[in-house]
Amino acid sequence: MGRVMQVTGCGGRVLAAMLSGLLATASAAQDLSALARLDPAASTITADAAGLTLDLALSQPVPWRVRVLDAPPRLVLDLREVDWRGIRTIALPDGMVLGVRAGAVRAGWSRLVLELAGPMLVDRAAMQTADGAARIRITLATSLQAPFAAAAALPDPPGWALPVAADLPGPKPAGQGLLTVVLDPGHGGIDPGAENGTFTEADVILTFARELKEVLLRDGRFRVVLTREEDQFVPLESRISIARAAGADVFLSLHADALAEGEATGTTLYTLSDEASGAAAAALAERHRRDDLLSGVDLTAQDDQVAAVLMDMARTSTAPRTDRLADALTVSIKEGGIRMHPQPRQFAGFSVLKSADIPSVLVELGFLSSEQDLARLDDKDWRQKMAAALRDGLVSWMDEDRALRSLNGG
Repeated sequence: MGRVMQVTGCGGRVLAAMLSGLLATASAAQDLSALARLDPAASTITADAAGLTLDLALSQPVPWRVRVLDAPPRLVLDLREVDWRGIRTIALPDGMVLGVRAGAVRAGWSRLVLELAGPMLVDRAAMQTADGAARIRITLATSLQAPFAAAAALPDPPGWALPVAADLPGPKPAGQGLLTVVLDPGHGGIDPGAENGTFTEADVILTFARELKEVLLRDGRFRVVLTREEDQFVPLESRISIARAAGADVFLSLHADALAEGEATGTTLYTLSDEASGAAAAALAERHRRDDLLSGVDLTAQDDQVAAVLMDMARTSTAPRTDRLADALTVSIKEGGIRMHPQPRQFAGFSVLKSADIPSVLVELGFLSSEQDLARLDDKDWRQKMAAALRDGLVSWMDEDRALRSLNGG
C-alpha cells in the first residue's frame, strides 16, 4: 500500500506558498538513518500549456518543504539528506526552466533550485510512498507577478531562517599573540562554483584551504578557522558572521573561477570597491552574488541598507590595512615564482569582502577555465608552494601591521 501526502493550491495559489506542515508529518512518519538517493532515470521535469511538472523519484521518503522565491523567480525544494547525483542529466523544458542546481544547503538538509523563466505558483505538491521508496510530484501554474511576489515574500517558518550576523566586536589592541586567520573556501554544497570536466571550484578550493590551514598551523604563529570544513553551502553573511565570531584578524576568501580564456589566467587578488577595476572583475562579483541568490538567499535588501555605511568605515580605517595585506600577499606570491595575472591587484564589489572591521582579500588562485591554471591547481606541489607564499605574505603583513598600530597607539 502506498501513502500520499499532498497540499493542493486554490485557484493557482498554493497554501502559504510553503508546505512546512509536510516537513513535520514526514519527519514523524520515519526516523531516517541513511541518505536518500535520486533516481534520475525515473525522474522528469516537463512542461505543457498549463505549466510545469516536477516528478522526482527517491530511494526513500524524507521530510521536505517547497516554496517560491523572486528576483529571479525560482522554485526551492528543501529535503532531508538527498544525494542529488544525476540531477543534471534530467532534460529541462525549453523556455520555462533556465537552470537547475542541487546539493547540500545546511547541516542535514539538501536543496534543489529550479530557475524559472517567469512567475509560477505551486498548484499541487505531493509525496507518494510505496515499498520503501518515494516520489515527489509538484505542479506549477503560470502566475501574474503580483500574487507571485506576495507568495515569494512570505517568511520562513520559525527556526528555519538563517542565523543573524554577529555583532561587531570591539577593536583589538596591538599585540604579539597568534594571528587569527579565517579561510573562506568559496561555494560548496548546492553551489559548486565554476566547473571544468570533473573538477568543481568548490572541491578544488576546499582541498587547498585544508592544505593552507595545515601550513599556517605548523608555522606556529597563526590560529586558523575555516568557514566550511566540508562540501556544504554557507551563505555569504554567515561566512562574515563566522569571521567575526572567531575574532578574525584577517579574512581570505579563496576561489578558482571561470572566465573566457585569454581574459583569465594566473593568480589575482581582489579588494573591496563599489566600482570594479574592469569588466571581468565586475562579472565575477555579479556572478558570486547571483550564485548565492539562486541558492535561496537574498541579501540585496540588507546590502542596500548598510553598504554605504560599511564602505565609509572601510575607507577610513580598514581599507589601508587591507591594501597593505593585498600588497604583501602579491609580493610574496611573485617572490615565490608563482604565475600571476597581468593585473594581479584588482577590486570589485564582492559581498563576501564587506566586513568593514576585518582586512579582507579575495584570492583567485587561478581559473578553471584555463587549462594551465587547472593543471597547477591539481598539482599538490604547486599548491604547497602557493600555501607557503600566502603564509609568508601574512607574516610580512602581520609584522608591519602590528608595528604601525603600535606607533599609532591602537
